[in-house]
Amino acid sequence: MGNEQQTTSVTEAQSQALHAVVRQLMGTKGVHHALVAVESRDRRFRWTGAEGIARPDGTPMKATTPFWIASITKMYIAAAILILHERQQLAIDDPIVSYFSRELLDGVHVVDGVDYGKTLTIRHLLRHASGIPDYLELRVKGEEPLFERVLAGDDRAWSLTDILEIVRRANAPLFAPQPLEAKTYRVRYSDTNFQLLIGIIEKVTGQPIAEAFRTLLFEPLHLRQTSHPGTEPLNPVGPVAAVWAEDKPFVNKPQAMQSFGDLNSTASDLIEFMRALIDGRVFSKPTTFELMRDHWNTFGFALSPIAPGWPIQYGVGMMRFQMPRLFTPFRPLPEVIGHTGAVGSWLFYCPSLEMILAGTVSQVTAGAVPFKAVPKLLRILEKSSR
Repeated sequence: MGNEQQTTSVTEAQSQALHAVVRQLMGTKGVHHALVAVESRDRRFRWTGAEGIARPDGTPMKATTPFWIASITKMYIAAAILILHERQQLAIDDPIVSYFSRELLDGVHVVDGVDYGKTLTIRHLLRHASGIPDYLELRVKGEEPLFERVLAGDDRAWSLTDILEIVRRANAPLFAPQPLEAKTYRVRYSDTNFQLLIGIIEKVTGQPIAEAFRTLLFEPLHLRQTSHPGTEPLNPVGPVAAVWAEDKPFVNKPQAMQSFGDLNSTASDLIEFMRALIDGRVFSKPTTFELMRDHWNTFGFALSPIAPGWPIQYGVGMMRFQMPRLFTPFRPLPEVIGHTGAVGSWLFYCPSLEMILAGTVSQVTAGAVPFKAVPKLLRILEKSSR
């Protein structure tokens, strides 16, 4: 099994403590590989550790191995939307019907006889405040949810039209959208929101999402190992690590992996993307990044295995996470901002420690792993900073 570390300005004690977290992750049920990376904003401190096998053929997991980042991609989608907002190619308070035909949206979000598809804005989608349910989990009568069908081995492609047809047929709206000027409003995590945002990016740029991302993000930010499944990154570094669903490798589903719309990347590229965000290199105006992290709203309790819930808060394409004082009454942990993915992937920045944290276990059943691993990493880094 692979066992690799890369370090800069890290003591032996720090390295041992960080590697212990990797070993603990390897003990999680169904986990075949684990990767943990921490790096200071100023690049002086850097540690990356990887263990396990990247693919079923026994290829070792390395610090440089690309992996599927899942919903961390939502930060990239939000960033692309906000770049287009800065360039006045769209406005985030535009109604989404401005970018799609009315026929596409008709009947998608009807609550008490009112069709809200005509009044929803781009900002509603970015904040998970639309009330449109998650197409991946919806149950249409007589059919299994799409996510379960894919996990069972059904490799299929789907389009935005297919997604909205699932939502329409299920007829299960979460809530009516509320004014976003309110102090608090309802939010519920839903991949459908960000599939619509991908559609808006493609409409505005006139490019497939892979090309739009390359132009807006990958090339200007020098993200050379990041790409959509089915496309090549600017600088390929080897095969992408497999995702597992328990003990079944999720490697022979190219149509599904492309349809999810999520990226492959490396730990170093993830960290560089977060550094570009916080250093002001993604947007032209500092106030644009502030849009991503203002007016946080807390998710309710979630029973879904793929949708985050309390105590996680959401801004615009970005999470804020801090362990409640109830669980850390004597030594509260600092907050982090960023995003997780449903396969146990994460990318966070801790402002008080000025540290960036990334990692994955690439396991569909391990969506909650980041919220266990990140507090452990923060304790190690806190101790190092004293």
